[in-house]
Amino acid sequence: MSESQSAEIIRVLCADDHPLVRKGIASILENEADMQLVAEAGNGQDAVTQFRQHRPDVTLMDLRMPEMDGVAAVRAIRQEFPDAQIIALTSYDGDQEIHRALDAGVRGYLLKEMVHTEVLRAIRIVHSGKRLVPEAVAQRLGEHHSQAALTPREIQVLSLVAEGLSNQEIGTRLGTAAGTVKMHIQNILGKLAAADRTHAVTIAIQRGILRLEA
Repeated sequence: MSESQSAEIIRVLCADDHPLVRKGIASILENEADMQLVAEAGNGQDAVTQFRQHRPDVTLMDLRMPEMDGVAAVRAIRQEFPDAQIIALTSYDGDQEIHRALDAGVRGYLLKEMVHTEVLRAIRIVHSGKRLVPEAVAQRLGEHHSQAALTPREIQVLSLVAEGLSNQEIGTRLGTAAGTVKMHIQNILGKLAAADRTHAVTIAIQRGILRLEA
């Protein structure tokens, strides 16, 4: 291969905690003359290390990984390498998770169900300097764009609601009055357009504001 041809190769890092996902992406990339998988990582900390070592042109970053999640890894990489071109890769499309990834500086967002049909296009688009947010993802963002975000305290209260605690119990846990907790819940219901506490928890899980622990 000539030097000019080598310059055309898009060097890719794939970070995902599932070996089968990495293997699948590797098999897709190996058939492309203009791409090369230069490194893999199984957690966010390793992703930062591998990026630092290999300086890939494009990184595919799973958002949910052990040790350091994908969003934290993106922030760490872009703090050191501001021009890093990173595509968020996830099986979850909650709008809060999308916002976190975009705020961290990802250049594209790809659902894992789209990998086999869209990953090559996504890599080329992001490598060309453009952003990539699939229509389905953009629509999810648009659905809640005008809604006010929950504050960290409201998320904390809602997480305790999800555990089944009463206002009094939440107040005791947080060291605040039950009346203050009630006010927080009223604000939460309004922001999420929820009918009641259970509905609010359901919406929060769907949108990625709360996460169900395995």
